[in-house]
Amino acid sequence: MKVIVYAICKDEEKNVDLWYDSMKEADAIYVLDTGSTDKTIELLQAKPNVIIKQEIIKPWRFDTARNESLEMVPHDVDVCVCTDLDERFTPGWRQEIEKVWTKATTRGKYVYNWSFNEDGTPGVSFILDKIHSRHGYSWIHQVHEVLTNEIEEVSVEIPIVLNHYQDREKSREMYLEILERSVRENPNDSRDVYCLAREYKAHYMYDKAIEQFHNYLQIETSTWDQERSTAMRLIADCYKNKAYYEEAIMWLNMAIIETPTVREPYYELGALYHDIGDYENARNYLQQAVKITRKNTDYINEETSWNGSIYDLLAISEYFTGHYEEAYKNAKIAAQIFPNDERIIGNLQLMEQAYKENK
Repeated sequence: MKVIVYAICKDEEKNVDLWYDSMKEADAIYVLDTGSTDKTIELLQAKPNVIIKQEIIKPWRFDTARNESLEMVPHDVDVCVCTDLDERFTPGWRQEIEKVWTKATTRGKYVYNWSFNEDGTPGVSFILDKIHSRHGYSWIHQVHEVLTNEIEEVSVEIPIVLNHYQDREKSREMYLEILERSVRENPNDSRDVYCLAREYKAHYMYDKAIEQFHNYLQIETSTWDQERSTAMRLIADCYKNKAYYEEAIMWLNMAIIETPTVREPYYELGALYHDIGDYENARNYLQQAVKITRKNTDYINEETSWNGSIYDLLAISEYFTGHYEEAYKNAKIAAQIFPNDERIIGNLQLMEQAYKENK
């Protein structure tokens, strides 16, 4: 079986060594450099089994760059693995691919840790599928590009993990410009409209974000319940940041209706009620959130819904509604997860005292 890695890059000299060490299990590595001015090309050229070329793409489009890098790959390759230079596979990934890949397989799915908590545990994670057969696939969308298939797809789950270590010093300003251009060209492309709305929100342009999320929800092809629910949650967060709490509550309830088995909208609604001092409703929705113990594998898992904060908020809400035993129990869980948080430790002592006094 012939397995290769392919990638695009620009000014990634500080990532080259670690990325290569992670990817060198492949038979070859193909890299399209899109205009580096640092030592990226020089460093990659010094690595065994790396084939690199440079091409300037104007106007810049991520899908065009990805397709050009894929064109570098020989036609007799069995498995193509697309990664970026700020990503690292756990060792042994090549062997795991070979165990599950058959002649009929066209695509592989695996765990992607997009971010990490301060203690090194995964933060935002989801299932990624950028491992594919050489033929029948191409990239679409000018930014936040995705693979599209022209063949009947046969997917397998691969027990490997790809970790992402984002360089937060790199500017994302061009994303907004590209997305605005893309939506002007095709206003009914649901993915681009959704991504533009999300980008407006990231730039604190809440009214524009709300408008585009509304547009997204009205497009006929916007049928994926996970993404629709997330759009509703993001609308709610925009309204929360504008201090329009009734609107935020309404949209979070709509998100729950859209995906009733997903923890995130319950948690966010409970957290919102906590923030505005409605502890009875906070307790209700946080309790419902805790009952959902299985992470969603179809979409992004939000760190705050799963990192233990839920027990802290639930304990506070139970304390203020007079449920001292439950408050003490959840405060202990929160303290175990955050043993160095002085506020949480102080709350635990307060709730233990209240529980003992009201037994």
